[in-house]
Amino acid sequence: MAVTLADRGAFTWSEWAAALGARLAASPDEGYWPSWLATLETLAAGKRLVGADELAHRRDAWDRAARATPHGEPIVLGAELRHGRDLHTHDHHTAGGRMTTLHEGYFSRGLEADPVLAAAIDGELARQRDGIELIASENIVSKAVLAAQGSVLTNKTVEGFAYHRYYGGAEFADVIEALAIERACALFGSRFANVQPHSGSNANAGVFLGLLKLGDTILSMNTAAGGHISHGHPATLTGRDYRIVAYGVARDSERIDLDAVRDLAREHRPKLIVAGGSAYPRAIDFAGLKAIATEVGALFMVDMAHFAGLVATKLHPDPFPHADVVTTTTYKSLRGARGGMVLWNDAALSDRINYGIFPGVQGSVMMHAVAGKAACLGEALRPEFVAYNRAVLANAQALAAALQDAGFRLVSGGTDTGLMLADTAVRGVTGDVAAKALEKAGLAVNKNLLPFDPRPPEAPSGLRLSSNAGTARGFEPDDFTAIGGFIARVLADPADAAALAAVRADVLALCRAHPIY
Repeated sequence: MAVTLADRGAFTWSEWAAALGARLAASPDEGYWPSWLATLETLAAGKRLVGADELAHRRDAWDRAARATPHGEPIVLGAELRHGRDLHTHDHHTAGGRMTTLHEGYFSRGLEADPVLAAAIDGELARQRDGIELIASENIVSKAVLAAQGSVLTNKTVEGFAYHRYYGGAEFADVIEALAIERACALFGSRFANVQPHSGSNANAGVFLGLLKLGDTILSMNTAAGGHISHGHPATLTGRDYRIVAYGVARDSERIDLDAVRDLAREHRPKLIVAGGSAYPRAIDFAGLKAIATEVGALFMVDMAHFAGLVATKLHPDPFPHADVVTTTTYKSLRGARGGMVLWNDAALSDRINYGIFPGVQGSVMMHAVAGKAACLGEALRPEFVAYNRAVLANAQALAAALQDAGFRLVSGGTDTGLMLADTAVRGVTGDVAAKALEKAGLAVNKNLLPFDPRPPEAPSGLRLSSNAGTARGFEPDDFTAIGGFIARVLADPADAAALAAVRADVLALCRAHPIY
């Protein structure tokens, strides 16, 4: 499609944002993107916007429109154009003749100063409010976490560790990082924690760099069986810098086969054995894997990103005392800030792990993210977090049962966590087709390979689902039973627009009964 402006004076983005806000307020059931397109069409008719035949190509429309410079609101893009003039070469002065270095409202205006960006963020908020989130790597955080991550700590740069910084002005940054560490150790019963990793992948990479030599052998779960790419996929630095030996699952049970892992360990003598993954729904025998690691002289690491909340609340087997080191993200099952962290008990590993993180794999600390971690870890120490995780398990069981009743096969026959893998190919629908159809109906999922999947990653045989985010917004087992029914109705005929619209209405009603923000 081509959506272009007839001239620079066609309409202002403030007009568009105001029109969109009014339409969303007047027609809350319409949904964000239909409102976006309808508002754009209205402006096209009334403000000389030239529309072509396919307005649904949103990204192209946004890109073209943003590069125009309409009267009224400036569109700041690349060279910072304002009304067609380049701010890098044009002097600006106040009425008193002093040169200005900041645009008006720099310290006083929020996102209303950038209506294009604001509209996109508002759209994401509408999507989250009016859709059901079933993606296992997502959750819904509290207002406190949002406030911490959007705080003035964004301005603060620190390097090094709490109370041992390379930069000054770290008095409060030190307090915040120390608080996050204290809370992490209290929550998981560990002696030491590093809360600086920008992601779970960085946490893993830092541990590998700190504890191993380049070229050492790592024994980890194959991504095709549910392992995480950061544990040694060939496309990653880990896969490039270390010798990766992958274990999988047994074909009949689709669970980890300890005998097969032991055989691989004896043959390849790894320096590190890694447990955990991104698509393995069952509890892991940490004691059994530790015994194998001890036999071959390897360290044992657990990545508990997808079940850390269950571990924290004693609803899942604890990696400690078996693991030498444990990594996790803080935004999946811990329902908090984007980022990762590392936990351990042996003081002899402290310098190796800490320096593996900094300066090993990353530089300065994102203090706003550490503040968000401190906030979510504080919430996880509250009794309500135990109730939340009990509900995660109950809701996962309800969803699993509903899917099985609808004729879908679940990998390994079910789940011990909030995560599950559903085989949609048994119903004649590939994962990619299923995911697209479900999104049209307001259900966000991700396509996923299944163990021994004959199909490619782009069009795999299944979906990965989770109860974490839905539980955070208050869904109960009956709601997840209904969600299983929504999925079955959509996948009965993914091309049936009327059926998708009917499910979308049911999804919206369920979401409106459990509002967020």
